[in-house]
Amino acid sequence: MKNQRHLLFGLLTFLCAACATINPLPVSPESLTTSTSLTIKKWEKLSLTFDGPATSETAEDNPFLNYRLIVHFKHAQKTTKISGFYDADGNAAETSATGGTKWRVYFRPDLEGEWTYEVSFRKGRNIAISDDLTIGEGVAFDGKKGTILVTPNPENEGRLEYVGERYLQYADSKRFFLKGGTDSPENFLGYADFDGTKRYISEKERSGEATQKKELHQYAPHIVDWKEGDPTWQNGKGKGIIGALNYLASKGMNSVYFLTMNINGDGKDVYPYTSYEERLRFDCSKLAQWEIVFDHMDQLGLMLHVVLQETENELLLDDGNTTFERKLYYRELIARFAHHPKLKWNMGEENGPVHWAPEGQSTEQQKAMVEYIKTNDPYQNYLVIHSHSDRTTQDKLFTPLLGMDALDGISLQIADRETIHATTKRWLAASAAAGKQWVLPMDEIGPYWRGVDPDDRVDNNQDTVRHLALWGNLMAGGAGAEWYFGYKNHNDDLGCEDWRTRDRMWDYTRYALQFFERHLPFSEMTSQDELITAKQGYCFAKTGELYSIYIPNNETTTLDLTGQKKTFSIAWYNPRTGGGLHKGLLKEVQGGGVVDIGSPPGHGRGDWVALLTQMD
Repeated sequence: MKNQRHLLFGLLTFLCAACATINPLPVSPESLTTSTSLTIKKWEKLSLTFDGPATSETAEDNPFLNYRLIVHFKHAQKTTKISGFYDADGNAAETSATGGTKWRVYFRPDLEGEWTYEVSFRKGRNIAISDDLTIGEGVAFDGKKGTILVTPNPENEGRLEYVGERYLQYADSKRFFLKGGTDSPENFLGYADFDGTKRYISEKERSGEATQKKELHQYAPHIVDWKEGDPTWQNGKGKGIIGALNYLASKGMNSVYFLTMNINGDGKDVYPYTSYEERLRFDCSKLAQWEIVFDHMDQLGLMLHVVLQETENELLLDDGNTTFERKLYYRELIARFAHHPKLKWNMGEENGPVHWAPEGQSTEQQKAMVEYIKTNDPYQNYLVIHSHSDRTTQDKLFTPLLGMDALDGISLQIADRETIHATTKRWLAASAAAGKQWVLPMDEIGPYWRGVDPDDRVDNNQDTVRHLALWGNLMAGGAGAEWYFGYKNHNDDLGCEDWRTRDRMWDYTRYALQFFERHLPFSEMTSQDELITAKQGYCFAKTGELYSIYIPNNETTTLDLTGQKKTFSIAWYNPRTGGGLHKGLLKEVQGGGVVDIGSPPGHGRGDWVALLTQMD
């Protein structure tokens, strides 16, 4: 329960001569200074905290709607406009405060050298969702200025960015990114240790979804994965969710999918508002606690895959339009979370009308919300829309979005795993032809009742998933995979408490990513399946230089090297065990025609990957 004594802030007099405070996070009230000049490293997270008007989450004069904080950061090479937010007492994650005098901006500089900043803090009716910078009245710390000196940070790869290719890329290292992670539980943030988090139990569940738990997530099996020095809040809260993230990162994963709003959806336990019924006021302490978790994800190298709505609630805000409630929702999330260096905006799970949910957002509504996020996100984070699972619906809903400059891809959901490879290739080609290359990860696999089975299921489907979904997407030029757990397994999509239930699947995923990252210039390669004869195999190649061939089910294959006169060495990789490359009986082949590439070591059973490299 919120600490009611903090409501007294609403009775304080209006503070017009507020001072700016600048400090890298984590923040505590004791660490705040009144300096207006600071030196930090490039890409570091910076918090500017201002002392302003006393108000509260419940104040009649809504601080989320009727105040607008924007800070203009200027460098010799660019100007960046960053929105801020009301932050109660500035330490609400610990105090559960609902009121206070603190207003905050997060900034992560991308250029070295001197930055200056100037604050715009204005008051006016509904000013928060207005694009007009001149309306309203300047109050409190409006006009405050300061200087930031940004120094080099060579150990940091930089922000993960969309760069017009099939893969995201780190801004400084220029390394391309492949994803591996979890799609379940989708209600990851429905966690008992977050303030103001309750689960609203459905009287009637939707057919085809996981059974809703009565209790919030505890992640008790992962408390043992919490380490001394890891973050907590309020005397030890948060160890379960922090430990769960530690475990996932220890398995080499780098992405977590989660909803930020599932009101009227399946879980009914995640929302940024002060209550389940509220749409215009945000829970400061809950969102500050989310930020503690997200900061830890940054430290672990985990992408924040932020899913903004579900198919069941895509008409909840403004009847699907981007006008009032939706703008405020997006603005708050952008202000609080857009600064994270590995972030993916997903506009909505299973977005758009389908036969079992005919009232969905139209193409025009999809375009409006995509444009709003892209226009107002100062960091231009990777942005996608989650697809329905069948080809007919995908074609109908997403063909009109091809070539849209603000949309960076589809978050693929595919029911029939046999079609994942071909579907990835098809959308990659279609988007390239339309003039805007999409990045296409495999984010949810079917069948919907099963997804990825737990390790202990006797007839588990992980071998098939490894072949058709994991390698199927990667060998098509896709950007990686996250794993959905279905609803007829234990630790399912809404009920998962223990990610160790898919321990082996994380290994398979890591082995695949390691092969691509260590042995392939994958951004320069394309799918060339026509060169091989393995019926269920895949060929990913840089013509004349390097050929990677995935061969399942003990199949054999030939490779068409017609026109390639060089000699190629042959090595083998085991996608079930990872590790290094192995030699088979046949060490090399001569190009110039169709060649037999031989067999993996010891006539190995199961799936193998052959790597043929041109020899100088």
